[in-house]
Parts: sequence; C-alpha cells; structure tokens
Amino acid sequence: MVPARLSVVTLAAGSVGELRAFYGRLGWPEVPGSGDRWAGFLLGGAVLALYPEQSLAAEAAPGETAGAWRGVTLAINVDSRAAVDEAYASALDAGARAVAEPQERPWGGRSAYFADPEGNRWEIAYAAVAELGPRGEVVGFG
Repeated sequence: MVPARLSVVTLAAGSVGELRAFYGRLGWPEVPGSGDRWAGFLLGGAVLALYPEQSLAAEAAPGETAGAWRGVTLAINVDSRAAVDEAYASALDAGARAVAEPQERPWGGRSAYFADPEGNRWEIAYAAVAELGPRGEVVGFG
C-alpha cells in the first residue's frame, strides 16, 4: 500500500542558495543540514526542499528530454528502506508509470520515483533524518 500522506515537496532550483535566501527572508525555519547544495524548510507537517535542478532531474526524470518534466516532486516518506520497495510496487500495481526503481541515494537514504497518469512525479523515500509522527506527518527533519 502507498501511504496517503505528503511529506516533502521538492523544487528544482537553478540556484539553491538564492532560493534558500528568499525563503529565509520569509522567516521560514530551515531544517538542520541545510546549505547551498540542499535546503529544507519545515512547514506545518511537511518539508519544502530545494535541490539543484540537474541533480533532481537525474533522479526524477532520467533519460527524459528537456521540458518533459515539470521540475517538482512530491514525496511520501516511509519508515524503512523495505517500505520504499513495497510502496513502489503498490504504486505500479495501481497504474503508476515507473520512473526510477528503488535504490540507495548519495544523500544516505533510499528512494524510488513513479509518475501518475498526468506525469506528476512522486518519490517514495526513506530518510533517517525524517522524524515522522503517528499519522506519517513530518515532525522533525535533521
């Protein structure tokens, strides 16, 4: 089963540093570990993440032509590495299109990507730094 939750919205950033500064000026609290290569802001139970455009495209749209992907991913954080694989298989069984098989990521977690029928990218991720509450909401990050 794919959990019914939204944990992270990731924006593909041309300049993580510039976007980070902008959201900082809004007064949004950064999560620990934020920097100019990746930044996150805890927003009422979910995380807004900023990730370099090229790096995010390599994960969420491997092999696709420029412009075919919208530059935004929605993430469902799960409690274990095994849960990534289970939820990914459930998504494919429900009619999702495979984008990136479950795999270990350079940032230390495990994730997979699928696309819904209109091409929106969903990531199923396990990240040890994501602290989830009883409803799957993000209560801490980092």
